[in-house]
Amino acid sequence: MKYGTILIVDDNEDVLFALNLLLKPHFEKVKVSTTPERIAHFMATDAPEVILLDMNFSRDASSGQEGMEVLQGILARDPEAVVVMMTAYSDMDKAIAAIKAGATDFVAKPWENEKLVATLTAAAKLSRARREKASLQEQMRTMAQSAVPPIIGRSAAMVQLMDMVERLAQTDANILILGENGTGKDLVARALHGYSARAAHPLVTIDLGSIPESLFEGELFGYEKGAFTDTRTAKAGRMEVASGGTLFLDEIGNLSMPLQAKLLSAIEKGVFTRIGSTKEQRIDVRLICATNSPLHERVTEGTFRQDLLYRINTIELHIPPLRERGNDVLLLADYFVDLYKRKYRKEVDGLNAEAREKLMRYTWPGNVRELQHAVERAVILSDRRTLGAQLFALRPTPAARKVQTATLNLEQLERTAIAEALRTAEGNINRAAELLGITRYALYRKMEKYGL
Repeated sequence: MKYGTILIVDDNEDVLFALNLLLKPHFEKVKVSTTPERIAHFMATDAPEVILLDMNFSRDASSGQEGMEVLQGILARDPEAVVVMMTAYSDMDKAIAAIKAGATDFVAKPWENEKLVATLTAAAKLSRARREKASLQEQMRTMAQSAVPPIIGRSAAMVQLMDMVERLAQTDANILILGENGTGKDLVARALHGYSARAAHPLVTIDLGSIPESLFEGELFGYEKGAFTDTRTAKAGRMEVASGGTLFLDEIGNLSMPLQAKLLSAIEKGVFTRIGSTKEQRIDVRLICATNSPLHERVTEGTFRQDLLYRINTIELHIPPLRERGNDVLLLADYFVDLYKRKYRKEVDGLNAEAREKLMRYTWPGNVRELQHAVERAVILSDRRTLGAQLFALRPTPAARKVQTATLNLEQLERTAIAEALRTAEGNINRAAELLGITRYALYRKMEKYGL
């Protein structure tokens, strides 16, 4: 079996001639050069599987420093390049230095033919394995990108947001996504991951609003067998599963102060320990967080750690509410009509003029999520080819109702709005907070303030 191309770089032409004869039976092409300056050309045109590089050229005959600098240049051009170093002045210090610098192996002059061939064919196998792995990861990235749902919008704010997502996806910066409930924070997180170099690795999501505090550490860090009563098997935590990929912490504003400290420690150190274990594990994750909570205000109030906020918001992305996105309402409605008519196999052409006007007048307190549910319901109930306004049972919200009161006292207006939201939500705190556009914790504080 012959391997692909090998590039030999040595300033001794007799050495190049001898190696050319020796290696021709084992490689399809043997390329040679007496100067390192030609390496970039050969890498661009021949894509050698292996580069056999002398450690000493014109500068001196024994230090190996010039070869080490050339090695660094090769790896800067292609971090996956397989380079075998060679020198007539072999010693362990040079071998160790070359390996630490990124060389695959090290051989000495004069060489033993069989040993040299074995070393170089092993290096060629390694090169193929690396390139096959890179090709597979690229295929997986492409698949992941094709699976990312589209972010729909032509409003100025959404165009700016999509431009930021495209630019930030190629970085490893920690991102904090801010926006009201239902605006699509999870969709933006999936886009940031799907268009990144980490797309071939997992995107692991933790909804911090749905995990009881007592289970948080086990979910995030995992645990060993016997860590708790009746735990008969070990479990990897979400952070461990996400290593190499992206960890998306949704509703991070729901974390209590003690849990904020534990998360901060793991992020700062880049290591974690499973519950019941003493062994630290290093992690490599890109962190994306999302919340509808005003974290900067929470820091001032003392309910969110400032040092954690600094760690998670290298860049902040703000998703505008649907009521501020103009004609994006109709773009999204048309998208959802097309989606659900195919899902439910309904012959629906779209919205009539009255329905479109009604959707544009509505304030959408539940944002895109509420619009999606409204369109799905309308498609299901429709018995005509066009969707009419009567199919959209949109309830007026506290923000849209005229408050029947003679007072303009702000506290009284706020108390009335909260009471109305609780009535509309039938006591469901999460739903009431969503209607008011505030967090559950903020609603609890206001209810306590007004005795509701």
